[in-house]
Amino acid sequence: MKKIAENNLNLEPYEKEYSEKRLWNKIKSVAKTAGEKIVYMVLLLYYALQSPDISIKERTMIIGALGYFILPVDLIPDAMPAFGFADDAAVLMALIKMITCINATVKAQAREKLTEWFG
Repeated sequence: MKKIAENNLNLEPYEKEYSEKRLWNKIKSVAKTAGEKIVYMVLLLYYALQSPDISIKERTMIIGALGYFILPVDLIPDAMPAFGFADDAAVLMALIKMITCINATVKAQAREKLTEWFG
């Protein structure tokens, strides 16, 4: 959280919806259910968020998307078999296509973490 705060974006008002700790806990609890593709998209956004080159606008959109992923109750509840992460995937995918801060370094970091978790 400190890295983000240093880049002129105060996240304290949003910690209920997004924090690094809540994100990692969510990933740990749903990784196998959500699947590699969704976890990869989350990791792309997480590592893009750490980039010093990211704009405030993109940072804000990423925090919103990751917050949506963290929330257990959303458009389609995550506990719903087969469809629970469809809305999360749509939000994550749309944002990944919109932002410009996902570069080769971010992709490598996400792939490395994904390989570490899924083999």
